[in-house]
Amino acid sequence: CGAAQAATPEDWPSFSEVYGLVRSNLTGVSEADFNRLAVKGLLDELKPLVSLVTSDTPASASPGATKLSKTTVYDEVYGYFRVASVSAGLAKELATAYETLSASNKLRGLVLDLRFTDGEEYAEAAAAADRFLSKEKPLLSWAGETARSTSKSDAWTMPVTVLINQQTAAAAEALAAVLRQTEVALLLGTTTAGQASLFKEFPLANGQRLKIAAAPIKLGDGQSLSGKGVTPDIQVNVNPEDEKAYFADAFKVLAKSGPRAAAGTNLLSGASGTNRPPRRRINEAELVRMQREGLDPDAEGDTVPGRAHGDSGKPVVTD
Repeated sequence: CGAAQAATPEDWPSFSEVYGLVRSNLTGVSEADFNRLAVKGLLDELKPLVSLVTSDTPASASPGATKLSKTTVYDEVYGYFRVASVSAGLAKELATAYETLSASNKLRGLVLDLRFTDGEEYAEAAAAADRFLSKEKPLLSWAGETARSTSKSDAWTMPVTVLINQQTAAAAEALAAVLRQTEVALLLGTTTAGQASLFKEFPLANGQRLKIAAAPIKLGDGQSLSGKGVTPDIQVNVNPEDEKAYFADAFKVLAKSGPRAAAGTNLLSGASGTNRPPRRRINEAELVRMQREGLDPDAEGDTVPGRAHGDSGKPVVTD
């Protein structure tokens, strides 16, 4: 196995030759099990560029469904947009939500939550990113098409944080990558799913479908996103149960049960997921510096059930 792993592409034997020899000579494995293992191994190795689609596979949001599942303001100055799906109409919904929030709040920053978000509309990902850009430039390209930002004087120029995780997929990955490449946003979370490609589906004899990446999605500089996830600027590791709990309730205080991020702090309030009083607000530059130096602004104290409260008695965002 070690020798096989070290082999160069030219050293590998023919797949059909190996498959034929193993299938003809291996004993103790039924035909059904052999077929299952061969298919599973192939799909696992080609993941996320190839996948099996079953009736249980979640479908993308319907055209009429809302694209933003939550919009609110935290700490009176930070606008929060949770994206349910990067699909047709997202850019328009973002614009409407921004106008609503900014009309009654003096916003100083924005949080775009792309955790658990997918979608297949790459043109819409570019259109959403365009809201943050004042100059024309290429944003995304695929299958001979290129989406560009437009020149404008009313772009949203305030600091932006984008939240991503392993279930940020497809067009949501492209949106996060564009906002980072154009220096609009800082990405926090974990590496995304790696499914930013144009896929084709092929029917199989058993009623399932094979989904194959047929064309890459590229950023404005030509960098391909296909087959690899988008890495965050700051890695924030949260165990799946806690992440879902925070996603459902940003104020929820949980006992520490999983790995903490090197820079695991609350960008909105400067308070961590504890019940101690809020500390001095930490800005993005300080957060990046602490990440690089291996410092943990949230190292002290433990969390307790309930909700954290600041000096004003207001709940503190702990997500």
